[in-house]
Amino acid sequence: MLPGAPAGRPDPVPAPPVGPPSGPPLRPVPCSGPRPGPPAGRLAHTPASGVPAARPPSSARSPSPRHHRPAPPVPPEPHKESDVLRRAFMTGGTAAVTAPAWGGGPAGPHRRAGEPEAAAVEEAVRRIRLFDDRFGADGLYARAARPLRTAYALLDAGTHRPAITERLQRGAGELAISVGWLAHDSGRFADARSYYAEALATARVADDRALEAHAFSNIAFLARDTGRPREAVRAAQAAQEAARPLSSPRLLSLLALREAGGWAALQDRAACRAALLRAESLFGRGASAADPEWMSFYGEAELAGLTAQCWSALGDWSRAAEHAHRAVVLQNPHFARNITLFTAELAGDLAGGGRLDEAAAAGCRTLELLGQVRSGRIRAMLDGAARVLRPHRRHAAVAAFLARHQASGRRAAHRSPGPGAPPRRI
Repeated sequence: MLPGAPAGRPDPVPAPPVGPPSGPPLRPVPCSGPRPGPPAGRLAHTPASGVPAARPPSSARSPSPRHHRPAPPVPPEPHKESDVLRRAFMTGGTAAVTAPAWGGGPAGPHRRAGEPEAAAVEEAVRRIRLFDDRFGADGLYARAARPLRTAYALLDAGTHRPAITERLQRGAGELAISVGWLAHDSGRFADARSYYAEALATARVADDRALEAHAFSNIAFLARDTGRPREAVRAAQAAQEAARPLSSPRLLSLLALREAGGWAALQDRAACRAALLRAESLFGRGASAADPEWMSFYGEAELAGLTAQCWSALGDWSRAAEHAHRAVVLQNPHFARNITLFTAELAGDLAGGGRLDEAAAAGCRTLELLGQVRSGRIRAMLDGAARVLRPHRRHAAVAAFLARHQASGRRAAHRSPGPGAPPRRI
């Protein structure tokens, strides 16, 4: 995530316990046949560890007020319609949204950015998040760097007012994180790392703690996903240091979960559990007006899903499956990508625990959802579940899932441009 979206925040709910929550039993469902269904940029200095150093203590900037945007839950569209929406979005939305006052071209030497340009950059961020939440990153990433290049061109052209400069800096940084997330979720990890560093450099230049915390959060997430757990812990701790003055318990809760993920990957059960307990406690304090706009995805379902990933990394398959199931059940339908993600997580956790019928059913459900969501990261998670199940292919439900998984993989390879076509450098 990752990643936020222009959806309303759910009402505060009590945090679930760290242990297995109560809930309906997991029921296997028959697995039927097929259904329709890096930039070079302005990189931040990083020490040898790969993690940019945490900033020294300083006075905090006030976080920008959250924008409350109405976005009622909507069901995912079929795959064909989602392709149409992706194309319409990229040709008439994000790719064009930053050019309204510039006649579609770059800023001239005597043109300066103003309110319309700052608003356009902010809208580009919202549009990317919205479509990623519903359809995943694979269909968006190749074109998403264009508005980012435009945002930095607007900054380079200058503004007439410091307030506009501040908005453009924050918008460009958030846009760099969004494009980095699209690279991350589609498996282009080197590109993602570069974009996140770009965002962190922008945050440091602007002295924007909220943006800095967001950049470090995604750096921690990427480090965990790419086998650098100590870097994940350090980046998550740096994010918490930046976020402490911002008066957002929910933000600190998410950052504690990022730290827990690093500890889980290091197999430090005690440190992981302590971070999980801290995350739950902070989440239980409820939402705040200071919560960043990008955190609209973070509710009880996300808390359960990220907790599941920690227990999975620790090999506690039963507890991981319970939390993953809870995440799927509680997720707002708007967040189709996250429903797909946690269903794939559930399939892997059930497979790890030897619950073959349930794992095959969850795997088949993930394949259905991948008809409308494109995410290389989620498909890789499902590939992992399939590898665990392959020795049991004589089991009827497992055999049916593996057949569908193999056919789906061929279709995905045929329509995906692959990671070899990154956007131009900024």
